[in-house]
Order: sequence, then structure tokens, then C-alpha cells
Amino acid sequence: MFTGLIETTGKVVSTRRTSRGGRFTIASSLEGLEIGESVSVNGACQTVAELDGGAFSCDVLPETLRVTNLGRLRAGSAVNLERALAADARLGGHIVNGHVDGVGRVTRVIRDPLGIEIDAGRELGRYMVSKGSVAVDGISLTIGPDSSQGRFRVFIIPHTFETTTLGKVRPGSRVNIEVDILAKYVEKFRTSREV
Repeated sequence: MFTGLIETTGKVVSTRRTSRGGRFTIASSLEGLEIGESVSVNGACQTVAELDGGAFSCDVLPETLRVTNLGRLRAGSAVNLERALAADARLGGHIVNGHVDGVGRVTRVIRDPLGIEIDAGRELGRYMVSKGSVAVDGISLTIGPDSSQGRFRVFIIPHTFETTTLGKVRPGSRVNIEVDILAKYVEKFRTSREV
């Protein structure tokens, strides 16, 4: 489990496709990583498979490559990184599982106040509630007003804009979306009672 508060950004060193998906190597400043540890990479929970100096490698499954933006990463791509939540840590963002629900497309970058508008499609858009939570490339954000037809806005504080990959997005950029887990449970309970 993660909080959506990005610790640092990393840089993809290499990507290699395999019959089982792919192997990605990422250079980062995260210290004390251990093999087997979970790390959120652009919001997708990955397991550290190998360590080499200031870089770690993870094996990315075909399903992850299919439903996230990780399959679009190349050497030199910047990624958001967060280590798994420690049991004694503060939950400063919201509950983020690292299980990406889909990919959205940035439709507009807003400069004043800072923010972005994203088209996540109707399937994911139904979970977007004004002042609710969403993880965009692993970043815990609050949904702004005027969300409809699968489009939603998130407003971003300057610190987040400057220290994550959100400062580099442009219209057309693809971003990973993880909807609030509580919204999915509410929907499941509601629909199971209707059956």
C-alpha cells in the first residue's frame, strides 16, 4: 500500500521486452532498497528484482504493460517513485494500492491555478467525485469541480508540480489512473444488493 506522496523521481536506464513482459532498470536516489520490496513506479506497484548501485530492476507483467503507461517508457523517461507505506508512518495522501485502473489522456494544462484536465473515459470517469481522491501517475490528488463525461480536473500545488513528472505533462500525455478504492467498494456493495 502507498500514500500517493511521491518520494522522488527516477530515470529509466533501460527497458527490455521478454516473453514474460519486460524488465525495466531505473536509476533513483531511493536508499536502502531491498530485493522483494514494493516500489510504486508511476503508480504501478512493482517488485524490486535486482539492485545495482543506484539503480533497481523490476519485472513488469504483460497485463501491467497493457493497462498502464509503463509500456510507453523508454531509456531516459522520468518516473515517479514511492516506497511502500511503513506501518508506523503517517498516511498523508490517501490509500493507494498501486493497482492502476487505466490510462487517461491529458487534455489541458492549467497555469493559474496550476492543474491539469484529464480524459479518463466514462468507465473510470464514473468514480470521479468533486473533492474526492484519485492517483495520477501514483500522485495522490484531489478532484476539482466540473467533472463530467469522463473528464476531470486536478489542481496541483507548486511543490508537486516541480518535484514530480506532472511538471512535464502536455496535452496528449498518457497518465496512469487509480481510482479511490473506497469508491469501488461502494459500487460493488450497491450492485451486489441489486442482483
